Amino acid sequence: MRILVGRARHQASALSAGLRDLGAEVLEIPFIEIRKPRSYKKLDEALKNLSQYDWLILTSVNGVEAVWGRLRKLRLGGKPMRHLKIAAIGPATRQAIEQHGVKVDVVPREYVAESVVASLRRKVRGKRVLLARAKVARDVIPRELRKLGARVDVVEAYETVIPESSRRRLRAALKSQKQRPDWITFTSSSTVRNFVALLAESRGRVNRVHMDPEPDRVRFASIGPVTSSTLRALGLPVDIEAGEYTIPGLIKAIARCER
Repeated sequence: MRILVGRARHQASALSAGLRDLGAEVLEIPFIEIRKPRSYKKLDEALKNLSQYDWLILTSVNGVEAVWGRLRKLRLGGKPMRHLKIAAIGPATRQAIEQHGVKVDVVPREYVAESVVASLRRKVRGKRVLLARAKVARDVIPRELRKLGARVDVVEAYETVIPESSRRRLRAALKSQKQRPDWITFTSSSTVRNFVALLAESRGRVNRVHMDPEPDRVRFASIGPVTSSTLRALGLPVDIEAGEYTIPGLIKAIARCER
């Protein structure tokens, strides 16, 4: 099977390697590019005042890299982290945090924002919470935690943009018999929206996409329910959804489907 991986270039290796190990031919065309925010001012201010926070929530490996990168830049070391309780959205984020020698206190059962909120329901009333995340993200965590009585500060740690260099490559691959994928993988709502934007006739617009209904059409693999919801909202099918909302879970789902 030929499988198109649309993760950011520096994050594609784990998914691509896992698929190749199963015998797939992998085509990498990033739908998403991770960039530094225009300003680190708010993030830096928060990190300089970590003593005022009770909880730090991180929802991606990119957020982890940004936070520890700024800690190094500001020469703050690891001491500001010692009193904090830390929540990670899933195992990859937890592993990235633990590589810095920091304990993770909470990882939800399901790796989505709603489950993060559920896991913190009895822990945050009257507490001050720092959420470091992408510039554009769902507001489930800050909104729901505030309802639970937490004081939540949201700071931008990075931003996701559309890699314009992928526009021509993606369109060519979908038109080519030699490159046309059997599957396309989606690992976040951002990858879905950017995929649609890359195919849009007018740049800067995200429209619904109508896929070929033929039996040999390209099939779509989603990492979890939030990504699946975005696919359907933009007119795309969800042929499989990972049972565990992780890269290994996505690989297993594709493998099972092809047996």
